[in-house]
Amino acid sequence: MKYFTLLASSVAVLLMAGCGSDRMNINGTTSIPELEGKTLYMKVYTDGDLQVIDSAHIQHGKFHFGGAEPDSSVMACLFLGDESLMPIALDGSKLVVKMDAAERKVTGSELNDSLFAFIARKTELDLQLAELPRRESRMILDGMDHRDIIRLLSDEAAILSKQEDELVTKFIKDNMHNCLGPGVFMIVTSNFPYPVLNPSIEEILTLASPQFLNDAYVKEYIRMAKENMEKLNSSGE
Repeated sequence: MKYFTLLASSVAVLLMAGCGSDRMNINGTTSIPELEGKTLYMKVYTDGDLQVIDSAHIQHGKFHFGGAEPDSSVMACLFLGDESLMPIALDGSKLVVKMDAAERKVTGSELNDSLFAFIARKTELDLQLAELPRRESRMILDGMDHRDIIRLLSDEAAILSKQEDELVTKFIKDNMHNCLGPGVFMIVTSNFPYPVLNPSIEEILTLASPQFLNDAYVKEYIRMAKENMEKLNSSGE
């Protein structure tokens, strides 16, 4: 009798462990005072919009996501209200989220390591571009000719913009086989006023894998972008 009781207990433990593997295990910390007591929402793109799949309350600078794990790897975003705070790649790994004034980062999987290395480099380029107007002001105060300043900084801006375009395009092309490619494509294009097919996007689509083209967001973006391009072309006739 004891044997069967022990066997039943062991089976129950295994079943519970199996159920646990279907749940997210994401622990986070933040030192940002404004976030204390707030609720974070994890959203993924579903049925044409970002939908909440889990939430976490911040208490004493800590929070935890333990909702149902998506069926496949997917890019999610953490939101505070309507404000997007940071992306996160969900791939079944145990993840750690860190948010403070100097850095926002997710560790615990190769996908997130790759994602945040990309974000760090893009942020570096963005900061260099943002510094150009301040450099212009300093050069003017130093007595440099304004035409020389404009020519110099315009050349630097063009180089930095080209580097950023190449960085984004290469990252998306290198990650078409996983959730990072479509995810970063969504983040980048969501900043456009409306869906459009520019040279960088057309280059991506020319080399796109079937998996990338079948992503729900990518498919919808391409459809809307083509419609917009047709309208623009017809209006210009």
